[in-house]
Order: sequence, then structure tokens, then C-alpha cells
Amino acid sequence: MDLQNKVALVTGGSSGMGRSGALLLAKHGAKVVVAARRETEGQAVVEQIRQWGGESSFIKTDVSQPAEIKALIQKTVSLYGQLDYAFNNAGTEGAFAPMPQLTEENWDHTIDTNLKAVWLCLKYEMEQMIKQGTGGAIVNTSSWLAKGGMLGSTIYSASKGGLDGMVRAAALEGAQHGIRVNNVNPGIIDTEMFRRFGNPDDPSDAVVQAFTHHIPLKRLGESEEVAEAVVWLCSKATAYITGQTIAVDGGFAIPGFRY
Repeated sequence: MDLQNKVALVTGGSSGMGRSGALLLAKHGAKVVVAARRETEGQAVVEQIRQWGGESSFIKTDVSQPAEIKALIQKTVSLYGQLDYAFNNAGTEGAFAPMPQLTEENWDHTIDTNLKAVWLCLKYEMEQMIKQGTGGAIVNTSSWLAKGGMLGSTIYSASKGGLDGMVRAAALEGAQHGIRVNNVNPGIIDTEMFRRFGNPDDPSDAVVQAFTHHIPLKRLGESEEVAEAVVWLCSKATAYITGQTIAVDGGFAIPGFRY
């Protein structure tokens, strides 16, 4: 997959799936803008890309702030003159708790970060791509919790379920301009976020055991495996794919009894 002379933007690019996506996009030749709140970690990703001989820049961004999203797109174009791909990965797990214990503030924080921010990213990314007139590809990070649920996940599930609906409408708009829009739907991936709930380094960890029992491939996913799907969805190999949510979950979402 040759992404030479293309410019890619990755939000939430300082760790986990965003970091892996940024690195893999760069390995395939793209110039990569890493956007995140955590500057030290984000700059480390940029430095790794530069050590490989690639081009990359860090832009400190909090996607829960609408003005920062608009500025991010403007700065990206100012740096590299164009925007060809975007991986809208920044998000938050927010508050997981029974509904009676949750607040409107919990709702607003998660929805603003996971849904509204992605809508704004799409808005400004598509605006720039339409202006360029050369098409493009956008990938958003959804979640298995968009289609399933777990105790305490009502707000998070709503935020990611909204993405799965939004991608179809956005793809219809983008198609008129040669812009493809898709989601990746990660299952249980070994990321910093997951490690707040369980410890994949401990084979006896109850949370890890509970999840792997229900994963047909019997292991957690790696962030690099999600990145492979992201790069694939940006590439010419998927030129006829848009409006889709692609599961990267080891079969976790397959309905049925596990034994």
C-alpha cells in the first residue's frame, strides 16, 4: 500500500491505536500529523517517524474543544499543503456506572468527546478535501460497544453507536466528492484504556479471562492489528468501500453461545 506524497492526520495519536495508526501510515509513506493532548508522548511518536526518515509533526489538540479541531485542520494544511487521510481516533471511556449514579455532566463529557468531536473533525476534514478536489479517505474509531452492551456502558455505547449511524450518512455526502468514510470497530484491544480495567500481563486476571473466553480467537487484539485495518481503509485497495463499520475483534461480535 503506497501512501507516498499523501498527508494523514491522526487524532489521539499519542498512544494505543492512534499511535500504531500514525506509525503504520508513516511506514507506508504518508506524511503524518499527530494530534493529541499529551505533548511528550505525541512528540515521541513524531520523533520515531522522523528517525525512520519520514515526515511528521505534532499539534497539541483537545478534541473536546471545537475551536481546536478547526485550528488543527488549518495547521495541518499550513504545514503540508493538503489533507488526504484522517484517522479520527481520539476518544474517552468516560464514566462507567449504573445509570442512577451517572450525571448529565458524565453524558456531556463523553458525547462531546466521542461523538460531537468526530462530527466536527469530519466536517472540517471534508470541507478541506472538497476544496482540494482530489478525494480522500476518513476512518473513525467506533467500538464493539456500539453494537453490544455491558453493565455501566450506557453513555459510552450511545456515543459509539452514534458514530456507526453517522458514518453511513457522512459516506453518502463524501461520495459526491470522491471522499470515502468508514469506521473501524475494535473489539477487546490491549491498550492503555483497556488496562484501566484489566491486566493482560496476568494470565489469571479475571477481566482478561472473562473477555478471552468470549473471543473465538482466544486472545486480546493488538493496536497494530487495528492500524492495519485503518491503513487498508485509506488505501486504493478499498477504493470501492465506503459507509462501512469494519470489526477488528477476533470474532468477538459473532452472536452465539460460547463454550
